[in-house]
Amino acid sequence: MTRKSTKVSKKEQRKQEVGQQKRRRTLLIAIPVSIVVLVLVGLLLYRGLQPAVEGLLTFGTQGRTHDLEAEFADVGLPPVGGSHNPNWQNCGIYHTPVEDSLAVHALEHGAVWLAYNPQLSTDQVESLQALVRDENKVLMSPYDGLAGDVVLSGWSKQLVIDTLPDERITAFIDRYQGQGPEPNASCDGGVGTPIR
Repeated sequence: MTRKSTKVSKKEQRKQEVGQQKRRRTLLIAIPVSIVVLVLVGLLLYRGLQPAVEGLLTFGTQGRTHDLEAEFADVGLPPVGGSHNPNWQNCGIYHTPVEDSLAVHALEHGAVWLAYNPQLSTDQVESLQALVRDENKVLMSPYDGLAGDVVLSGWSKQLVIDTLPDERITAFIDRYQGQGPEPNASCDGGVGTPIR
């Protein structure tokens, strides 16, 4: 009887060990997955609850068709969406104006376009470059006839900065970079060679 009860207890012990191993495996998977989900939910809530940037202009639904002949009306502001070139402007810093239709495609990919008045001083341009140099999805270029010193554009969003400096520049970039209809699409591999 002692031998049989020992066998039963060893069998029972093995069963318990197997159950413990299953629980450990489940926890090793469930805990990291739960952490990732919580971080993602937190980021979404953070973005959703951030206050809008003061002075933000919001435009309605923008068309997203590709058109080699796409043109935009000259209204003193860069476009924020609409029919655009099938190619996109590579993100980065440019010393010369870029084509609106290429820049709009970059906006679709989640870029922020920092267009600046070509009449800005060298110091002001260098300060702006320092703000955006390490950003992945920012396109910076001069823009002729600009309504203000700087105009920041994201897909269907825009902010006119009349005079520099202005802390809303970094707030706009932080808030709207990566927010286009195709936020995971590349901002490289398109048209143009930025200086950075």
